[in-house]
Amino acid sequence: MTMAVRAMNTCSIFRSASSPPFASLGCRLHRFPALHCRRHPQLGFRISVFQSSQNHNPFGRAVIRSYHVQSLVDTVTEQLEALRKRHRIRATSKMGVASSGELLEDKLEKRALREGLLLEFKKDSERLLLAVARRRDGKKNWMVYDQYGGTTSIKPQQVTFIVPGAENFDHTDISDFLQKAQNNLDPSLLECAWIELHEKNKTVTVEEFAEIIFGSAEPLESYCAHLLLSKDEVYFTVLEGKSSFCVYGPRPAMQVEELMHKKVAKEAAEKEFQDFLQLLKSTKTRPSHEKPPKSSWENEEKIQHKIKSLEAYAIDACETDDQKKTAGMILKAMGLAKTSASALKLLIDIGYFPVHVNLDMLKLNIRTDHSDEIISAAERVLSEASDPDELDRIDLTHLKVYAIDVDEADELDDALSATRLMDGRIKVWIHVADPASLVQPGSIVDREAMKRGTSVFLPTATYPMFPEKLAMEGMSMKQGELCKAVTVSVVLHTDGSIAEYEVDNTIIKPTYMLTYESASELLYMNLEEEVELKILSQAAALRFRWRRTQGAIDTSTFESRIKVANPDDPDPSITLYVEDQTDPAMRLVSEMMILCGEAIATYGSFHNIPLPFRGQPQSNIDISAFSHLPEGPVRSAAIVKIMRAAEMDFRNPIRHGILGIPGYVQFTSPIRRYMDLLAHYQVKAFLRGDSPPYSAGQLEGMACLVNMNVRLVKKLYNSSLRYWILEYLRQQPKEATFRGLILRFIKDRIAAILLVEVGMQASAEVSVGLHIGDVVKVQVEEAHPRDDFLSLKEVDEWA
Repeated sequence: MTMAVRAMNTCSIFRSASSPPFASLGCRLHRFPALHCRRHPQLGFRISVFQSSQNHNPFGRAVIRSYHVQSLVDTVTEQLEALRKRHRIRATSKMGVASSGELLEDKLEKRALREGLLLEFKKDSERLLLAVARRRDGKKNWMVYDQYGGTTSIKPQQVTFIVPGAENFDHTDISDFLQKAQNNLDPSLLECAWIELHEKNKTVTVEEFAEIIFGSAEPLESYCAHLLLSKDEVYFTVLEGKSSFCVYGPRPAMQVEELMHKKVAKEAAEKEFQDFLQLLKSTKTRPSHEKPPKSSWENEEKIQHKIKSLEAYAIDACETDDQKKTAGMILKAMGLAKTSASALKLLIDIGYFPVHVNLDMLKLNIRTDHSDEIISAAERVLSEASDPDELDRIDLTHLKVYAIDVDEADELDDALSATRLMDGRIKVWIHVADPASLVQPGSIVDREAMKRGTSVFLPTATYPMFPEKLAMEGMSMKQGELCKAVTVSVVLHTDGSIAEYEVDNTIIKPTYMLTYESASELLYMNLEEEVELKILSQAAALRFRWRRTQGAIDTSTFESRIKVANPDDPDPSITLYVEDQTDPAMRLVSEMMILCGEAIATYGSFHNIPLPFRGQPQSNIDISAFSHLPEGPVRSAAIVKIMRAAEMDFRNPIRHGILGIPGYVQFTSPIRRYMDLLAHYQVKAFLRGDSPPYSAGQLEGMACLVNMNVRLVKKLYNSSLRYWILEYLRQQPKEATFRGLILRFIKDRIAAILLVEVGMQASAEVSVGLHIGDVVKVQVEEAHPRDDFLSLKEVDEWA
């Protein structure tokens, strides 16, 4: 049975026995669930016609008379025409559509706006209001009293319906009129009327439709008929009409059937949508620990589509118009603004996102987890790997080896050794982890590492370039264990320049795993048993002085590092570290990494090995122009602002002016940076006597892809670091104060300052008379990490 049939089975026509000749126009159509209708020839409908006994309510006892639909329609038409003639109702007797050759315009009764008429007008794209015409407003417009008691000027084209017969209507009665109209509406009457009119292919005006279904064309009934017809999407269509005067005709049976199916589907979708809204509302009110996990929103396809649309809207990443439309509908229905911020807040309120969700991680689509395929391939590498360089490795296990890094480092890929030669010169060894002994160029694990380009280090988590087990167990250096390495050994001239260098495959045994803090403490203690560490520090000092004579620019400053232990909690625990890059241990490690990069660049140039050579011009930097600024962060910040971007060449070294060296290759982090790994592939092939796996052109193409991902990761790191610094500041007591080093003045008294205890630059209004390099005391007025907003105020130092 079709949807139309199921709906129609409740429709009956009642005819009063005491009515005039055909006051069944007087004929009222009602829902009557217990009754069935005669089948319509095309849709299978059934119609029953009831004649009530005299003095009985139409809903009381009824005498059943059976009629054939066609004879009923004929009778209805004849008596309606007679009734209209008696009451001088202007109505056409030509009710056929185009097939009968009759004109529809004859059905349109023209009315002009005048004072006192009740009308419906379009307030805006979504609202229709009832109003009473008050007076003209200019040549064409009208002032009206609307249903809310307000006075509005409307244009004639805003009028959607003029209620017939409602003359001199009192605008204070509009609310009551509307309420009665709503009480009288029964959409099932449309189907009954459609059956009657479709049989003879008849068309109707609103008043005629009111006569058919209500037995009256009084203002209330006519308005009800208008509401039913104007909102109908199934049975009737506007055949012709101008402004508020329309002629409606019944749709073809097949079209009605199709529209009914669409309507049922639409109603089902609407119910599904309302159920989803109710789910959102109920979830919002639950305590945090009772909110469902994110995965539960993705189990059911229909819910998943809606929640994913909201997620895409929240991160400004809607891929289709449907996603955008769906999210907009949800936000509107929830009473929220159609903004990404509203979508984000809603997703946080229902527990789908944690309060501190990293939106940039979602927006930039950064790779985090490794697929099962890559993990399996990495495990095979560990279980099946043999060392292709085993016979050529030099045993350096006799050296004292220092691995110095941050305390939470997961991947240790470089370490240092040093000694003083008999002639007084210093020899250093920079030992670098050897992942290229495990992973072959072009392998599935290598290709995945290239797609990532780098490990991702965030305050909340680390996402390694290689699968964790492979990186931690197979590649990283471990204290007290034999480790494969590529070692760059350098002998320094007494001025700090390179006298000799060598590159070898080696075996080492790291002696110490030190943090920067512990390494600095050992240096300050100047222990005799740690003389090698002191020699490394002396080598770093030599190198720094030599590079400065070569034009190197010192850009050392304070940098912050944050560790968040429980980022999914609304109030997570945040640990802030501020690193002074002039710290002895940090300076030591930095200088040795630069020394390694210079040695590899020289090695590659001498042996014509294509490598990712890095350089950075400094022709636009006149150091003397900054001599008036205090050394340290103030001068560094000024220089960094005008530094040019780094450049790359894959055939010959480029001078690195900022570092003050003739060439540079990043080589010391092959577990963390793919460009370093490419340099390892090239150098190790040369050490084996093989041709390098990649030409200069191939390296250049690979570098384009890798550097694009590296830039995204750097952007993610910077935004994440700033977010958590702001969250850290938000959590501080209101009375907490911070030292602000004035770096420069932006405008008038607005200064760019470095928060020394935080390691972050910000801006604040400072007192008159302060200068660049001065230190001010500031407090945090407001900090909103999600909005990237920080407001500082200067406070009296003696307060």
